Amino acid sequence: MTRATRAEINLAALKHNLQVARDATPNARQMAIIKANGYGHGLVEVARALRRADAFGVATLDEAINLREGGIYHPIVLLEGFTRESELPFIHAYDLECVIHHESQLAILEKHKAKPMNAWLKIDTGMHRLGFDVAQAGVVYERLMACESVNKPIRLMTHLANADDRNDPTTEQQCQQFMSVVQPLGQVETTIGNSAGILAWPDSHAHWVRPGIMLYGVSPFKDSLAEQHKLQSVMTLKSELIGVKPVKKGERVGYGGTYTCNADMTIGVVAIGYGDGYPRHAGSGTPVLVNDTRVPLIGRVSMDMITIDLTAAPSASVGDSVTLWGEGLPVETIASHANTIGYELLCGVTQRVNYHYLD
Repeated sequence: MTRATRAEINLAALKHNLQVARDATPNARQMAIIKANGYGHGLVEVARALRRADAFGVATLDEAINLREGGIYHPIVLLEGFTRESELPFIHAYDLECVIHHESQLAILEKHKAKPMNAWLKIDTGMHRLGFDVAQAGVVYERLMACESVNKPIRLMTHLANADDRNDPTTEQQCQQFMSVVQPLGQVETTIGNSAGILAWPDSHAHWVRPGIMLYGVSPFKDSLAEQHKLQSVMTLKSELIGVKPVKKGERVGYGGTYTCNADMTIGVVAIGYGDGYPRHAGSGTPVLVNDTRVPLIGRVSMDMITIDLTAAPSASVGDSVTLWGEGLPVETIASHANTIGYELLCGVTQRVNYHYLD
């Protein structure tokens, strides 16, 4: 019998969240970010559901090839570009677009004489990860314009470092720096805004925006939940009770006995653990839904199981449904209890979890 642990992927919610991004930026085109296996939701399945997006952004050449071989014909942008000349034949064969962010890439393009590609020039306005310095931008742009291996026009982009904090002035400063580069170049297409930019920073609403985490029904901000931004949860991680047992006051539960029962209680054992992607660092008190009743996790998370306090759900029995996050239980809440972020939880669901796609 197949293990009951499963991730239910609500494709209608995914489409809804893309529309939220469109409504917030009606004059921009949408580059849906679906890297990391569609943030853990399934790369090709997510792309098919998001067919109304204008382009897709991925991190690796393998991701892009998987999309093309899965029948996806939208523009696909390699957000990290290429690292070696041997990748260029694949980029041409699969009709991919590249972000150019480093001198080594520029040098390859200047000597490469094959079919030209579409390019996005990345400017570092404060993230200090990828991208050319603002002071270099004009010269690099002119070098790309002179490259026979690059189609014209060239688009420009930057990435926001602190947009998740709506009280931090860094985002406005980054937008201003980026526009100081763009304005002397005349009519060029640009992209700045990520999910947080789309929802909170109008100055980042350029010709293109790049919705990522918001597509999957997670708030991009530190101080809010998805529903406050009209976003709908896409992944609901579920399992079931495989054990129900009484435990006496004073008894300890789980590895290391880190939880001591403060009264006689009934505990439940759920078929999920860090082997499935449930966070090992989720502590006692992390909420779990049993038949829509919120109950607390107790003890340590193990590889295949967690234990929960069923005091609030006295009628629970083996086989009952358990929700770990998703509909009715925001992933942001679980992430907070595990001292991490929703991105990591969604991306961390492992291959042994069964995926069910609902539309």
